[in-house]
Amino acid sequence: MEQNHKQDEQSELYAGFNKAFKSFATKAIHVGQEPEQWKSLAVVPPISLSTTFKQNGPGNHAGYEYSRSGNPTRNCLEKAVAAVDGARYCLAVASGLAATLTITHMLKAGDGIVCMDDVYGGTNRFFQKIAREFALEVSFADFTMPGKLKAALKNNTKLVWIETPTNPTMKVVDIQACSDMIHEHSKDIVVVVDNTFMSPYFQRPLALGADVCMYSATKYMNGHSDVVMGLMSVNRDDLYDRLKFLQNALGCVPSPFDCYLCNRGLKTLHLRMERHFKNGMAAAKFLEADPRVDRVIFPGLPSHPQHDIMKKQCTGCPGMITFYIKGKLEHASAFLSNLKLFAIAESLGGYESLAEHPAIMTHASVPEKERNVLGISDTLIRLSVGLEDEADIIEDLEQALNAAHPKKE
Repeated sequence: MEQNHKQDEQSELYAGFNKAFKSFATKAIHVGQEPEQWKSLAVVPPISLSTTFKQNGPGNHAGYEYSRSGNPTRNCLEKAVAAVDGARYCLAVASGLAATLTITHMLKAGDGIVCMDDVYGGTNRFFQKIAREFALEVSFADFTMPGKLKAALKNNTKLVWIETPTNPTMKVVDIQACSDMIHEHSKDIVVVVDNTFMSPYFQRPLALGADVCMYSATKYMNGHSDVVMGLMSVNRDDLYDRLKFLQNALGCVPSPFDCYLCNRGLKTLHLRMERHFKNGMAAAKFLEADPRVDRVIFPGLPSHPQHDIMKKQCTGCPGMITFYIKGKLEHASAFLSNLKLFAIAESLGGYESLAEHPAIMTHASVPEKERNVLGISDTLIRLSVGLEDEADIIEDLEQALNAAHPKKE
């Protein structure tokens, strides 16, 4: 009976979403991990710390020359990620922002970038304060409104940056519709999707028309809050060649040990994402029903304005929730300060639950005027719901709300 109850809960949770990608777990566990590639037949890929590799003669090597150019441990990770992304190639770099940097270096002075208006604060800062210094033309638009995206595309546009769901206001962008519109405008435009919030278990941007799928692997891909890394997946040979050259030429590569850790984290990604979705939905429903909460933004809820798009292009939802607490900054601060299970911390996607105040923390670098337009207010709180027991997560949210807004007797 208990097993049937769990199956019913699972069916209800995933109702209306796409079916899970075939053989996802098998690929995550086995692709790039073949024991036969090592003389020892090690089942777990070893950590290859050597910075250089012996050559049989000048230029006659066994596939590796120098660890920045290529590393056996990194190679295992890149093959596994490409497989779960439904991609031909993947490239690992030292951070999510290193991926942004590397992709942007495909452009030249005078080229244009159009970016989703609500994105990770570091992405906004990079485009506004660094890319523009290198004579790149950067503009922002709300891609949930096709007319605004179309109006933003110009003759010099070479890169369009999509983030969905967005950080922190959880807008959902129709990747296929936007990619079709962009490529109809010009086949020379590279469409990038930041898939950090979703992971390839819940969303595959390349299958929806994107040219590059990138991640801050620091988050769900690694999943244990102990690695900083970025990933870029592509299907096109020309893009792979350009990004591979830049990976080596810019030198933003991750360490072999970090590649080992991320590769290990990837093996449980499917299990972790299912629990994140279950716990995230429970927390979102609890918050939405609480009178001390103004609004909950969670794409898995029917109340989300792009809920139907989410179901159309995804297989489920991550554990990311944004909500507005009633009151002022003092109420948001009281809520955050009184959390016990949730830690007040930046980042997301680890096994532990985290909470943060975007206007003060992750998005402080976004100009205040823009934050106001986007709705990143003093009462906005972002949660990364972890893998703890559901009842304990709800209990912590309840007692923190009580501290911020004591219930009247």
